[in-house]
Amino acid sequence: MKQDLSEPVRLRRLLSREHRLWKAGRRYIAGVDEAGRGPLAGPVVAAAVIFPSDVWIPGVDDSKKLSQSKREELFSEIRDHAISLGVGIVDQRVIDSINIREASLMAMESALSQLSPGPDYVLVDGNYFRSHSVPFETIVHGDARVFSIAAASIVAKVIRDNLMKGLHLRHPEYGFDRHKGYATRQHIEAIQTFGLCDIHRLSFHLHQLEE
Repeated sequence: MKQDLSEPVRLRRLLSREHRLWKAGRRYIAGVDEAGRGPLAGPVVAAAVIFPSDVWIPGVDDSKKLSQSKREELFSEIRDHAISLGVGIVDQRVIDSINIREASLMAMESALSQLSPGPDYVLVDGNYFRSHSVPFETIVHGDARVFSIAAASIVAKVIRDNLMKGLHLRHPEYGFDRHKGYATRQHIEAIQTFGLCDIHRLSFHLHQLEE
């Protein structure tokens, strides 16, 4: 089988930010990302991951670029290699009460609070975050540019997908196991046929889809 010589180069590039921070004396660097900001139903899930400085997991990338089977395979490797891993889950009721942006921040904060040891630096996907105690950096498209964030994106995606598969058993008519709550044609047609259920995000103005 032909070896992919570009993978070590890609991984070193993904890890470059962490290596600079490790060399600067940071020991516990957490990557943070969320899954599920856009769907019409279900929770938003965030993950935070801290790795040792010798981490090396081929294949880690932005979760959106990976197949379901590859994400699940990498999820196991990430869990096995991580010093610490935290997950935050905020359901649709809270999303409706405080809005999706605040709910995403709440999920990230929850994920970080579960890390032991706690981080001394945080790398976050996107362009917003808040922390009163730990230095952090926000990175647009960080899930495709930074190893720790990419790993967190995989963890968050796998966990949220599994949650949506479980919710599918409660509401099989909507097809949550396939579209995971996103606004696919199948999902919108199901809303028009069956109306809204208890896991839909009412703050997303979904009643207009029933018309």
